[in-house]
Amino acid sequence: MFSQRKPDPFFTALLAISENVQEAAHYTNDFKITSVTDLKEVSIKVKKYETEGDTLIHELIAKLNTSFMTPIEREDILQLAIKMDDILDGIEHFLAHLEMFSLIEIDEYMQTFMENITKSSDEIVEAMKLLARKKLVEMRDHVVLVKEYERICDEVFRTSIKQLFIKEKDPIRIIQFKDLYEQLEETADYCQDVANTIESIIMRNA
Repeated sequence: MFSQRKPDPFFTALLAISENVQEAAHYTNDFKITSVTDLKEVSIKVKKYETEGDTLIHELIAKLNTSFMTPIEREDILQLAIKMDDILDGIEHFLAHLEMFSLIEIDEYMQTFMENITKSSDEIVEAMKLLARKKLVEMRDHVVLVKEYERICDEVFRTSIKQLFIKEKDPIRIIQFKDLYEQLEETADYCQDVANTIESIIMRNA
């Protein structure tokens, strides 16, 4: 079904989208926030990644609208691109809320969330590299790992909420931290959405 002669432009575009998400995740995970100024800096940088992601999506849509043939269903290509971009949106929203609250306390739960989201982004990039090489079956291993990281985030979410209500007495801080944990849990869910979309593509095309 696939030509082995040259990289498909749609698969190349999907890889570029995944790598942009990966860079944003690593940047956020590695950045050490110690002040409100740091919050502003990281938020501005990740917003640039988000803007780049939107540009890549628009370019992909333009390609889809002008191409008669696509290597897999065009709906699958678009769905995969949008689901990957959702991860970047989730990271950006998390940072925007941190800045909105002027909250520089990145606790162990937030760190664990981001570590697993970042690992998921790495696996998604590896899966997109395999897709670009038309090696669909081999993508399954990366799907399994993304789902495992999302499972870990589910556990972190339950523990973080439980401990928040046990230890925190300030109702405002409870609201703030609960919001941030929910943002990160939702972003982890977006990673699983990508994994599910990849699974569907494998089933229909491998």
